[in-house]
This record gives sequence, structure tokens and C-alpha cells, in this order.
Amino acid sequence: MGDGGFSTARLGRMHDVMARHVDRGEAPGLITALSRRGETHVDVIGTKAVGGEDPMRRDTIFRIASMTKPVVAVAAMILVEECVLRLDDPVDRLLPELADRRVLRRIDGPLEDTVPAVRPITVRDLLTFRLGLGMLMGPQDAPMARAVQELGVGPGMPDPAAAPDPDEWMRRLGTLPLMHQPGEKWLYHTGSQVLGVALARATGRPLEDFLRERIFAPLGMADTGFHVPPEKLGRLATSYLADPETGKPERYDGVEDSRWAAPPAFPDGGGGLVSTMDDFLAFGRMMLDRGRYDGGGRILSRPSVELMTTDQLTPAQKAVSGLLPGAWDNLGWGFGVSVVTGRDGVAAVPGRFGWDGGLGTSWASDPAEQMVAVLLTQRAQFPQFSPVYLDFWTLAYQAIDD
Repeated sequence: MGDGGFSTARLGRMHDVMARHVDRGEAPGLITALSRRGETHVDVIGTKAVGGEDPMRRDTIFRIASMTKPVVAVAAMILVEECVLRLDDPVDRLLPELADRRVLRRIDGPLEDTVPAVRPITVRDLLTFRLGLGMLMGPQDAPMARAVQELGVGPGMPDPAAAPDPDEWMRRLGTLPLMHQPGEKWLYHTGSQVLGVALARATGRPLEDFLRERIFAPLGMADTGFHVPPEKLGRLATSYLADPETGKPERYDGVEDSRWAAPPAFPDGGGGLVSTMDDFLAFGRMMLDRGRYDGGGRILSRPSVELMTTDQLTPAQKAVSGLLPGAWDNLGWGFGVSVVTGRDGVAAVPGRFGWDGGLGTSWASDPAEQMVAVLLTQRAQFPQFSPVYLDFWTLAYQAIDD
């Protein structure tokens, strides 16, 4: 056992189980990392593509999908600390497309059957996904569900090559009524996309420029961004979905023809970033250290990180969220991150926070165990979590030996 309190034998077990997932073809390759009390273990397994010979490497670039959300939430809190934004201010000034909202009388009703919003949408609503827009868990043939897909503003597979520029995206979103009253219900995803547009308008700069100056550069996240430049494209892993019948990987996004090979018109704050293991470990450590990073600098204050990683949802909001049954029993939502609130599994330590990416990535920082854990692969894990994901989190915590 080293200073980090990991069992060497149990880390070996972790490698063996994850390698078996690769051998069975559940993912072509993957990287796992555990970092605790100054001790870091990174394990690189498999190849970057199914049937490929190019091995997975520690600096392989991954599409991190919804792990973009916590990064954008941190950027928002930077502006809150600088008093450029206030949590409970209406977003109307920055996002006039969302002013004077109408709200559907029934979620499955006609788009014209609306009532006035009882209050404006706030910055806090964007951070907590309570703005009244987001992923619908109900019937997908309802007028609202059809409209968001037809306009290209609905949740779905990350596709940076398909979206319009931010102003056009907001214009389209602004033509729709809200699904629910502001502050009433947690609806996944769209809040982070809108937040990214708000940050760009608040700073007068492209979102990626602000993220690079205030987060990526200080943390040394040199390979994180909204696209992969030509000189780094060879390091990008191929992305796969699961065949709905066989479960075998089906190619979603390649390398030379990647959707991430060019700067996107719409830098998607909900799921557009690519990153590497070392880059995201740096982000996870900063969050674990409550805003501090190596070298003595600080991205956010301790109180801001503590606010971000505190459950913001009321029991009533969880009850009507529409998320999978039982999902909120031991879980909460802060600003861009989930927060464990009850112990129902080996890895479910109260206070642990983080988030996942639907294309096969996962991160959490755990203050109680002083640990950061990251899984990177490119085998999609929805609508059910993959065995790779489920076993990773059990194995990460069974490796603790103190």
C-alpha cells in the first residue's frame, strides 16, 4: 500500500476486470485513473478503434460529452464571483430570446395552449436545470417533443457539425414555449447549452476563449477544447454506439472524418468538449481541492465550490423530475454536477460529486475519501449504464485499503 491508501492487489483486480471487458469487445479500449493523497494510478488498455492496431495511449483524446457541463458551471461561477453575473438575476438582459416566456398548459398539449410564466428565468435556473426546458422523458410524439427536434435544439447525440451558430440556436429556442414554469421542475441538458451562450455574451468573447484563459490554461488542460486541431487528430479515439440488438459497438464518429475535426459554429456547453485523462484529472483535482490547483493558484473560492457541490433540488422537484424511477433516492443535483446524498452502493459515498458523458466517460471527486476517479472510453452508455461503467465504480472503491 502506498501513500494513497490503495491495495496493489486490488488495483490488479481492477486491471483484470476492465481488460476482460475489452477482450469481450464491450469497448475497443479504455483508460482508468484513480488519484488519492498525491498517489495516482493510470491504466491504459486496448486500442483506439475496433479491430485497430493503434494502441490506446495516456494522451488519447476523447469526446467527453456531458462532462462538459461541470466545466461550464465552473466558468459561470467565475463570473458570479466577479459580480458579472448574479445567481438570482433574470437572464433577460443577456438572453432576450428567453424574456416574457409562455409556458405550456400541458406538456403533451398544442404549442399554442400556454399560460404566462410566473417569473423570469434566472442564472440559478440555468445552473440547476430548472429553466423550464430540457430533455422530455415522456412520449416523443407530443408537439413539443417534435418541435425541439425539428428545430435542432433538443437533447440528442453530440454533433458539433450540425448545430447553427449560438445566436441562431437561441433564436430557434426562443420561438418555443417553456415545458414547465421556471424553477418548477428539473429537466436535463438544455440549461448548460443556454448557459454557454450566456457566458459568451456576458464576456463578449467566444466561449472556448473564456474557458481556455480562465480554466484550461491555469490547469494545464492543453488538449481540451471544442474541436481537435489537425496536428492532434491522430490521437482521437473512434466513438461507438451499442447495437440495440446485439450490444456490439457500432461506429458513431471516426477520426479523419470526425465531427470534431473543425471548430464548431455552436460551442455546445452541454456536451461539446474533447479532453484527455491528464487534463480531466487536473480539473477533478481542482474541484476536490475546492478551487485550488497545483502551484498555489485558485480557479474558484472554497465557498463557491461547496455551493456548486451541494444538492439544490427540493423533494418536490425530484418527485416530478421525470428522471428514471428511483434515480433521486440517493442523489441530488448541484451546479452542473450530481451529488451523492445517501449510501446505497460501494461507490455511493455521501458528498461525492461529478458527472458522466453519454459517449462513455465518467468522473467523480470524493471529499470523504480524498479521491478523484475518471473513466474514459468511447463506447456509449445509454439508455442503460454499460457493464464497463458499473464495474469501474465498484473497482475504484474496492481498491481503497485503509
